[in-house]
Amino acid sequence: MAQPLSPRLTDPVADTRAVPFADSDDWVEAVYRQHSAKMWRALLAYSGDPDVASDAVAEAFAQALRRGSAIHHVERWVWRASFRIADGELKARRRLVAEVDASIDSPCQGFEFQDALMQVSPKQRASLFLFYYAGYPPGEIANMIGSTQSAVRVHLFRGRKRLAEILTGGRDD
Repeated sequence: MAQPLSPRLTDPVADTRAVPFADSDDWVEAVYRQHSAKMWRALLAYSGDPDVASDAVAEAFAQALRRGSAIHHVERWVWRASFRIADGELKARRRLVAEVDASIDSPCQGFEFQDALMQVSPKQRASLFLFYYAGYPPGEIANMIGSTQSAVRVHLFRGRKRLAEILTGGRDD
């Protein structure tokens, strides 16, 4: 009796974490269907801007489609690329705009946790989201944000500490 085909060959949506190579556009599409909404929310929390989040997700997947089978671990590559694209966009905006008009409402206004997240450093914010929300270990986060594993652990520690201070108003409960 012949062995059944593996899920990788029959269903590209089965488990994209287990897919080591992007054999075709189907794999990129499967990763998009499974992770794009989660990625967009993480990028929104990281950047505070829905346009940056949308652009970064779209550009990361467009680049993945262009690169095709040259990408190993599509899901990891797209997460890393989207955060780097968003970071580049935020840096470009900071260069162009010296001061943000205080009258512009934040898209996350009214959400205490979102506001608190915007008060931690970008590296802390990225580390916290990739660790707690996307489930990546510190070593992979380090590769995604261009840092070291030790630095990511420090970002996680300091980010958690700072969030606790902000959310509790500095009280020790």
